[in-house]
Amino acid sequence: MSEPTVEQEESLFDAPPMAEQERMIEAVLFASAEPVTIKELADRMPHGSDAAEAMVHLRRRYEGRGVQVMKIGDAYALRTAADLGYLMQKETVEVRKLSRAAIETLAIIAYHQPVTRAEIEEIRGVSVSRGTVDQLLELEWIRFGRRKMTPGRPVTFVVTEGFLDHFGLENARDLPGLKELRSAGLLENRPAFGMMPQVGEGEDEPESTEGQSELFED
Repeated sequence: MSEPTVEQEESLFDAPPMAEQERMIEAVLFASAEPVTIKELADRMPHGSDAAEAMVHLRRRYEGRGVQVMKIGDAYALRTAADLGYLMQKETVEVRKLSRAAIETLAIIAYHQPVTRAEIEEIRGVSVSRGTVDQLLELEWIRFGRRKMTPGRPVTFVVTEGFLDHFGLENARDLPGLKELRSAGLLENRPAFGMMPQVGEGEDEPESTEGQSELFED
């Protein structure tokens, strides 16, 4: 029996056809509960595969479909098309309703990240309770960022990929402006956060800073 030639040996390591590579990353995205990066896809695929190129073809193939390949930060996931989200309403279970304080704190972090607790309080005009921050951390919509190079090295907060995924955003730059928020009824026509009333002047619920851990100290 003749020995395989160099050309035959090299052919054993040829990458699969691009159509097959598309099928591979489609299968991984479908089975994954979390968004997957190009590097993670490449690590799973056969030698010589081009996950980035296959992703370009796959996203093009899903354009206009009911399910689309969404880019979330540096990762990708299969998600229902935004305009068909209303069809899923009956399947959605509301676990909890965010307080006004939590919504405002989340909005400030999203639009001003990275931002410290002291900066959030300065913008809102009221103190931020540990419970409000803990709730957003538990939802995994915010996380701790780098400490600021200022006296006391205060910790900062930034939004997570989970937040972007929940709201169908690729990155924080895709957040709507004030005009869009007001037209959608998500923001009242009232002064900006920096002009918000102090406690006792319309605040839903006074927030205390009592019992906060040193992690939130500025």
